[in-house]
Amino acid sequence: MVILTLNCGSSSVKYQLYDWENRAVLATGIVERVTQPGSKLTHKPVGALELAKEQDCPSHQDAINLLIEAVQDADHGVVKSIDEVKAVGHRVVHGGERFSKSVLVTDEVISVFREIQGLAPLHNPANIMGIEAARALLPNVPHCAIMDTAWHQTMPARAYTYAIPHEWYEDYGVRRYGFHGTSFLYTAKRAAVMLGQDPFETNLIIAHIGNGASINAVENGVSIDTSMGLTPLEGLVMGTRSGDIDPAIPFHMMNAAGMKPDEVEQALNKKSGVLGITRKYVDRRDIETAAGEGDDLAKLAIEVEAYRLRKYIGAYAAALGRVDAIVFTAGVGERGPLIRGLATTGLERLGIKLDPRKNSASKTGNAETCISADDSQTKIFVVPTDEELVMTEDTHALMEGTYDVHTNFTYSFQLPEYRNKSRDACVDQDIEKRPDLAEIIVTTPGQGAPVSPEDCR
Repeated sequence: MVILTLNCGSSSVKYQLYDWENRAVLATGIVERVTQPGSKLTHKPVGALELAKEQDCPSHQDAINLLIEAVQDADHGVVKSIDEVKAVGHRVVHGGERFSKSVLVTDEVISVFREIQGLAPLHNPANIMGIEAARALLPNVPHCAIMDTAWHQTMPARAYTYAIPHEWYEDYGVRRYGFHGTSFLYTAKRAAVMLGQDPFETNLIIAHIGNGASINAVENGVSIDTSMGLTPLEGLVMGTRSGDIDPAIPFHMMNAAGMKPDEVEQALNKKSGVLGITRKYVDRRDIETAAGEGDDLAKLAIEVEAYRLRKYIGAYAAALGRVDAIVFTAGVGERGPLIRGLATTGLERLGIKLDPRKNSASKTGNAETCISADDSQTKIFVVPTDEELVMTEDTHALMEGTYDVHTNFTYSFQLPEYRNKSRDACVDQDIEKRPDLAEIIVTTPGQGAPVSPEDCR
């Protein structure tokens, strides 16, 4: 059985095909510049040559049709027929309060997504377009919606309630929702395995740091607080998003600079974060390089991002009382020793102590590592996330009628014997390049399926 997962943005469609019987990824890819001139497909079949193709995709349906052609391509395809795909899982950013777990897509479910799309105007409309396009092209298979917000529905009212007129919540749904839920679910379950603990007796602080970034307090295996709020704008400093600011700033800029509300919104979402501070950099690697060459704004961006992260770690440590592990994940979290190091500096009195040598060695998306000092009361882990696997397993379970909310459902990756074949094969190559990596890997690599070097990125 092959399961297709789709992540549709306003101008992109990311996808993965997964062979359920063999528990293996068949291909990943992305169609960029959807609805714009110059659309481009990048298709990456595991163990075969990559396919790049330029073809205008005026709609999401055109983009999904293009990827369907690619996965069946005579030279680069991974299935003989698209009929081998038996289910499709869709990422949906915002599920509001209506959904505490993934669901089978129906017309009624889509109607609910439309009702709440004002809560995520930059994301949900594109998610809906992707679902409708895929249902039109693949009408005979079940489609499932996996929501970023579902994981956080366990937050207590004291954490999700804003100190605003209460009718704003009652009439318009204004509250903290949180995002990156599939990533937090995966890393929370994996961290419990690494600790050798029952996931529902485990307290964690998980930092998902990429272009978008958020941090999550997990108590006894469930989310109790998170940094993103009504939208993904609140919280940590991100690539282009401001994170926490004084709520009066937008009004000040509208009065002082004559900006319109939509211009302020665009600025806070698209022109702020580390890009706003440096004026030109989003990629943290570019910022580190510039800082090393003496760029004062690049240095400041690093300090501001790490300081905000450290404050949240301290706040969530206070909220939890006992912290079993700090977990870093996503692009910067997995490959950013500098940010990890600065974010944990000075937390020794909280029992959080980083080992600089271990931290420096951990730069891989293929291995779970421990970077805390041997005498640290709290473990510090780096866990490569796998949101697509969560989506795939939810989709399969919904198909089979075995799915339930995560507190009543067991994922394959929360079992001690779980192995990721592709990552195991790739981490062996990482160890060849950096032998000291082997010393900090928590779970020993097994014998993975053969993977070409090109697939180990």
